[in-house]
Amino acid sequence: MTASTPPWPRLRNVGSVQLMTQLGTELGLTVPQCLAQTGLDVMALADGQAQVEAAQELQVVSNLLAGLPEQPLLGLLAGRRYQLSRYGIWGYALLCSASLGEALDMGLRYLDLTFAFCRIHARKDASGHWLVVDDSWVDPSVRRFLLLRDSSAIARIHRELTGLRQPFKSVQLALPAPPAEQLAAYTEAYGCTPQFDAQEHLLELDPELLARALPGDNPAMREACELQCHQLLQRYRARDGLAGRVRELLLEGGAALPDMPTVAARLHLTERTLRRRLGEEQTSFRQLQEETREALAEELLRMPGLSLEAVAVRLGYGEVSNFVHAFRRWKGMTPRQYCRSERG
Repeated sequence: MTASTPPWPRLRNVGSVQLMTQLGTELGLTVPQCLAQTGLDVMALADGQAQVEAAQELQVVSNLLAGLPEQPLLGLLAGRRYQLSRYGIWGYALLCSASLGEALDMGLRYLDLTFAFCRIHARKDASGHWLVVDDSWVDPSVRRFLLLRDSSAIARIHRELTGLRQPFKSVQLALPAPPAEQLAAYTEAYGCTPQFDAQEHLLELDPELLARALPGDNPAMREACELQCHQLLQRYRARDGLAGRVRELLLEGGAALPDMPTVAARLHLTERTLRRRLGEEQTSFRQLQEETREALAEELLRMPGLSLEAVAVRLGYGEVSNFVHAFRRWKGMTPRQYCRSERG
């Protein structure tokens, strides 16, 4: 990671964009206003499993701030919407944890599966146990919104896990104190009135609360959820960095998928260097090629009039039977069965 590369994954679930678009429309904006300059439309929001670029979500934030300048508490209004159920397998992993401390450890370990742009880490020192919310990577134009959104979302999650209205012993924010009439909203969001003009953004944790057992403790389910979190995080990371560039070149391949020597040449790398660097990102050219073939197969099979032979050739299979065998491995059905299921 270079100094200029943001620490969050390039791709993320569309769920956060859905939540912020709902917020914007409830406050008087239209969906096109919320999604302006993102390349997204209302149909893109319909698929809850879809992924968007982090830059697209940041543009939605900018659109809300530009369209709702009279809403100084917009970040807090957004944060309250981030229920655990919105986080998919990450949220279930926390709910299955044995204690709040274990849930916290799990949550921070897989932070990149959340919607947070602020970087969050735990710190224990002589003064107490803290969650540190670092917004230094966030562009100043959206920093305050995302700090309030992400930190109040943490409070929402801790409330859901513990059932307590006040999940933190204290809250410190490195923000100027707001007008007196806005303090109640901060107290409601965090469960206590924050100390403003602090040196850092800090959420103070109660050690006794960290040790408290959670009602959803389920070791078997927790293990299964963590495995899925690990696999999902690896897929996210495989789409960033060099792996992401390889995937783009595979998708741009034209009449047929390019092979490894072609991709290496496009990247001005030797095959050996490409193989080594992909290994450092915990993936391989073959794995990326298979992922791309699977995604392209779904897309091509939806195109009317395209024969299985043509799809097989586009994906680099010399024989249709080899393509059918690969597709059955991916989807558990033949291409023709898949087409019938898609037609409903």
